[in-house]
Amino acid sequence: MATIQASSLSYSSSSSSGSAFPRNIRAAASKPQASHLSILKLPSGNLVHELNRENGLRTINSVEMKPLVSTNMRNDEANCNSKVVEEVYAIMEAVADRSEMHKNIGVQRDNWNRLLLNSVNGMTVTAAIMAGLASVSGWGAPHLALKLSSTLLYTAATGILMVMNKIQPSQLAEEQRNAARLFKHLHQQIKTVVAVGSPCLNDVNAAMERVLALDKAYPLPLLGTMLEKFPKTVEPAVWWPREQRSPHENVGGGMERNGWSEKLEEEMREVVGVLKRKDAAEYVRLSKLVLKVNKILAICGPLFTGIAAIGSALVGSPWNGSWAVVLGVVFGALATVVNTLEHGGQVGMVFEMYRSTAGSFQLMEETIESTLKEKEVGERENGELFEVKVALQLGRSLPGLQNLAATRSPSSATEFASKLF
Repeated sequence: MATIQASSLSYSSSSSSGSAFPRNIRAAASKPQASHLSILKLPSGNLVHELNRENGLRTINSVEMKPLVSTNMRNDEANCNSKVVEEVYAIMEAVADRSEMHKNIGVQRDNWNRLLLNSVNGMTVTAAIMAGLASVSGWGAPHLALKLSSTLLYTAATGILMVMNKIQPSQLAEEQRNAARLFKHLHQQIKTVVAVGSPCLNDVNAAMERVLALDKAYPLPLLGTMLEKFPKTVEPAVWWPREQRSPHENVGGGMERNGWSEKLEEEMREVVGVLKRKDAAEYVRLSKLVLKVNKILAICGPLFTGIAAIGSALVGSPWNGSWAVVLGVVFGALATVVNTLEHGGQVGMVFEMYRSTAGSFQLMEETIESTLKEKEVGERENGELFEVKVALQLGRSLPGLQNLAATRSPSSATEFASKLF
């Protein structure tokens, strides 16, 4: 527009002066057949500027006004996204470090279990042999030395067993293995979020909550924060935030139903019912059974070594006869068997494994329920992808998952749906 105005101004000024046109323009104007073409042809911006300068005029260019607010907003948004990405990578580094830490400590605590078990069994067997030798060595210094050595070994074995049965090294090692696996899984999930699309603040908050929940579920210190190894009530392990966030990216969100259908929703409700009624309940029952066995073994081990220590101390006494030797040798052998069953068989590890498996089923139940409670289908994870994930977590194919859902009766499924909604 400024160009057209400048050219018109130049043309009108030159017409009034008569000789203001340059030589080439006047020559073109002298030809009548092309004069209208020369007038209608718009000159370029540089030519207009030259014509105006020769005629003492000033060219005025139009200035395009752009809102500076939008540019600042884009800059702020870019800085915010950059900050979020930096926070996500910082969380990824912390998660990777925790995974490696739990892995190393799990190996260390597994070594504790083996070394302490071998040491206690060696001490118990040696004490039993010394108690038997003391009974046939007669009176004197050898008899006293054997009896005192046997008593001291039994006493030390009793103290070590009490500590071992309290902390359960095999269970500690299993806790750290689970923590390392879960932190590694979380690290892969965060990498996927970064690779699929730009992360947002909700992803940062969700990752932080999961890290804190894992730290609370699987603590590293032994004093003060160690998990109770003999709880009064057995509950599934929980290592996720109680308030779960919806996923940031929905694969296939542009589809009409986002991969969901009424049949798939009903199938997921039936799967939740089967998990609650069969799988989770079964593993909780096994956890309770293993916990009872572990309690019995944890009590019997120190008790047997304590009785053997008393028997070895009374070896050679005239009023006890041969009963002291029987107590010192037999209960020492029984203590070795019990310790091998408890710590060699890693009963504490089996209890933690069953408890964690029950927690996995509970996590799956809560994930399905929270997904179905989301009324907006577009806000859910893609239904087909969600079904595949559930099937893989249960170790089944898609037809196998449908068969699993078919094992639930319609009446119980309706009852569960009414409770859910």
